[in-house]
Amino acid sequence: MKVVIHDDRQSMGEAAARQAGDALVAEITEKGKAAAIFACAPSQLDCLSALRIMPGIRWDRVTVFHMDEYIGMPETHPESFRRFLLRELISHVKPAAFHGIRGEAEDPGAELARYTSLVEEAKPVLCVLGIGENGHLAFNDPPADFETAKTIHMVELDEKCRLQQVGEGHFPSLAETPARAYSLTVPALLKPKVVVGVVPGPKKAEAVRNALEGPVTPLCPSSILRTRANVTLYLDNGSAALLSKAGSQS
Repeated sequence: MKVVIHDDRQSMGEAAARQAGDALVAEITEKGKAAAIFACAPSQLDCLSALRIMPGIRWDRVTVFHMDEYIGMPETHPESFRRFLLRELISHVKPAAFHGIRGEAEDPGAELARYTSLVEEAKPVLCVLGIGENGHLAFNDPPADFETAKTIHMVELDEKCRLQQVGEGHFPSLAETPARAYSLTVPALLKPKVVVGVVPGPKKAEAVRNALEGPVTPLCPSSILRTRANVTLYLDNGSAALLSKAGSQS
């Protein structure tokens, strides 16, 4: 894994967007189409805003996926991750298709099968992800399953994960924060040829230190990133503040 540290989150986001955009352009040039998976969180805003104005990306040939959604939540809910991505990316670039996880699906098993089929057929070349305050990837909280053959599964969210949602202003209290979600699995997130991690801010500093300098363990899901050569992790000075080993500085 490559680690790149920027002075501020805007330059970090722009650099991550350049790599993500280059991956899409290269795939479209080679195969005529591309698919990508995107995280839906405030940490991704600088990358998404830079990506949507990048020249040269044929978005009409890109199929977009996201990586998680609360169980029982409709797309119309203010905190739906589908709604987030529609607002921050899809409405700006108008891709060939956007496949959202239907949180409100009446048959969860059928929804898991539907989304698995869509992702496996599209074979995304790109995944743009973040790291949670508890070290999670998507909603794979500790202890994460590094070995599952599944593409998407249903998960129980731990308290630290839910408190992050409260702290970011998404829900007024822990009791009102959903406790269950659909999430792409760790292997599915890391399968694309290019994985771009976008992790700004001091609130992520402890998780970043654990991921990069602690043991590779399911108790810190993002530690698995260190084992993959297809991952580039973009940090700013805030998220890198507790590291003892410097990455490449930009």
